[in-house]
Amino acid sequence: MSIRILFVDDEPQIRKQLKIGLSASGYEVLTAVNGDDALIIAAQQQLDMILLDISLGVEPDGIEVCKRLREWSKVPVIMVSVYDEEKTKVLALNAGADDYITKPFGVEELKARIQAVLRRTSVNTATTPKGDLRVGDLYINLVNRTVEVAGEEVHLTPKEYELLRLLATHPGKVLTHRAILNAVWGPEYGDMDHYVRVFVNQIRKKLREQPERNIRYILNEPGIGYRFVNFD
Repeated sequence: MSIRILFVDDEPQIRKQLKIGLSASGYEVLTAVNGDDALIIAAQQQLDMILLDISLGVEPDGIEVCKRLREWSKVPVIMVSVYDEEKTKVLALNAGADDYITKPFGVEELKARIQAVLRRTSVNTATTPKGDLRVGDLYINLVNRTVEVAGEEVHLTPKEYELLRLLATHPGKVLTHRAILNAVWGPEYGDMDHYVRVFVNQIRKKLREQPERNIRYILNEPGIGYRFVNFD
């Protein structure tokens, strides 16, 4: 089966040239012109790699796209840019990119980088969460960052959403109070377990959990942390 790559760039000529070059070597190449389209395609398609230009002309830029993608996907990302400064490369790698290549570049170099990243990551994209999650009446769109219960939108604060997303993208896994605090608030909040309890209670109310009817999404692990119900 051919390797499926999504190339995201706002310049038509570059998209055309790269698609021709990689397709000639047996790659299947999809293209997107902006970050929003890229996130939608990544949610809908099984991808082996994303080539993502930093400067996309409109928001979100490549850095932001990579950050959002990393909220729910482990698909390998190679960032593409005309900028060769160290600080830009650091931004890209800190956003979750697996490698960085500077324009202009040859197809042979790009192919070598693609193969090197795939060898390092060895990601089975079939096990990567898709762009949306559904369990019972709860629906979470990880691309648009929206939440619905029984078809009605639930309005969460940014921190409430980050906490719910963290739990929901690790179904069945126990996350400790400290791990949650580090991921959502930062390491400086590592001892403030009450933050997690307060926010979990707020989220439960908004998700209309009903323990008496066995409608629960977030489960307690006393003295340890919390676990999201397994989708299975």
